[in-house]
Amino acid sequence: MSTKAMHTKAALHETTHKHVTQWPQTADEVLASAANIIAERYVKKDAYTNPQATKDFLTYKLGGYEREVFAVMLLDNQHQLLEFKELFFGTLDAASVYPREVVKAVLAVNAAAVIFAHNHPSGESEPSAADKHITQRLTDALALIDVRVLDHIVVGRTPVSFAECGLL
Repeated sequence: MSTKAMHTKAALHETTHKHVTQWPQTADEVLASAANIIAERYVKKDAYTNPQATKDFLTYKLGGYEREVFAVMLLDNQHQLLEFKELFFGTLDAASVYPREVVKAVLAVNAAAVIFAHNHPSGESEPSAADKHITQRLTDALALIDVRVLDHIVVGRTPVSFAECGLL
């Protein structure tokens, strides 16, 4: 093979293999990739009406944090995801949640419904009294602007759904 042919072949190989995807290097990157796969393959098909797929998605998104993180899934009127937003970051056992900021996030994307989620780094998934209280405050605030709260999922060893427990 001539030198020119070798350079042409190398250039072709370089051009066709520019977008080589490398596997995630850390456990957090693996979880983020898993959440994206679930979002693309399962949750979007079910328009967030499949509680198990939604819990899986949120577990992969929030399960790796060592402190509490409060997030909101902002949904359209068909319950398709407009945006997943991590709004508040707390300590090992608490996160301050401000209804005003939640309302601002909802209005920014014109969401028709939401699913709240937060993690319990301890692994204990049972909703606390504070969890129930803030969920009610947020539900009341969003009702004023005709936005439905579909669920609040607490991510721990086993995720817990407020809707499935009759807490909404």
